[in-house]
Amino acid sequence: MEEGSINLPPGFQFYPTDEELVLDFLYRKASLLPCYPNSIPDLDSYVLDPWDLSGKALSSGNQWYFFSQKTPDLTTKNGYWKQLDIDETIYTSSSKIVGIKKYLVFYMGETPDGIETSWIMHEYSLSNGGLGCAPYQRRSGKKNLDGGEWVLCRVYERKCSQHGLWYDEDDDDGTELSCLNEIFLSLDDDLEEISLPN
Repeated sequence: MEEGSINLPPGFQFYPTDEELVLDFLYRKASLLPCYPNSIPDLDSYVLDPWDLSGKALSSGNQWYFFSQKTPDLTTKNGYWKQLDIDETIYTSSSKIVGIKKYLVFYMGETPDGIETSWIMHEYSLSNGGLGCAPYQRRSGKKNLDGGEWVLCRVYERKCSQHGLWYDEDDDDGTELSCLNEIFLSLDDDLEEISLPN
């Protein structure tokens, strides 16, 4: 395992909702409050290719989580992140707007002629005034950190179906059969072909 890698205890899966990511982690980070547990690292996400996140970001299943500073430059050494025209508003359980989720796709090559990959990023940011979070600033060495400029990122790789269509592993419309159901259905077909003695 690489130095500085972020691990979860055995049996623990980090699978927060969008609301939890914004309120429990991003809001605290932007307000310069301590996060407990402090398990999500700070990375310069746009320098790293998505397959290089392993060992550097918080990993849970096939997803990686990290904080980053907002930047207009979304290029890496092998490609770039392209924002889709989808912005999703994040609400609390009491219907208060607290954040925005942007969707980005990773492209190999140089912009604008890159080749689309299966890598997706959800970029979470605080809404303007939704939480009353003023942009805090503090000095850290030579760098001035602006608490209002943080984003929380979730990166994962989409899977490709047999038919060449992309899907997310957490997409479940209830139509996919489990392995056991497929076996039982195939047994039903076999039973129709068997004739029982009279």
